[in-house]
Amino acid sequence: MVDINLQQLGIEAGGGALIGAIIGYAAKKIAKIIAVIIGLQLALFKFLESRQILTVDWEKLTAGFVNAGEQATSATPPSWITTILETFAVGASFTAGFLLGFRKG
Repeated sequence: MVDINLQQLGIEAGGGALIGAIIGYAAKKIAKIIAVIIGLQLALFKFLESRQILTVDWEKLTAGFVNAGEQATSATPPSWITTILETFAVGASFTAGFLLGFRKG
């Protein structure tokens, strides 16, 4: 018979959910700031290019994004997936908390 401590399991799940919510909320806020910075940078590049101060090779700039996407789809699953599956209570509650925090952020 397996001895499961439900109180400890609940503490781990609750802690994982709380930490996930905090990280998800912060991740969304940081992602918004990064998106604004990148957008302003691209707008500045376009402005400087229109004034013939700067020359931007847009095809080379976007090729990096295409190559990164291709590499991501062909990658093998990392070994940490096994770890997450083995610690399902903490992993699932962290993920749920992260998504909730990201949604509220």
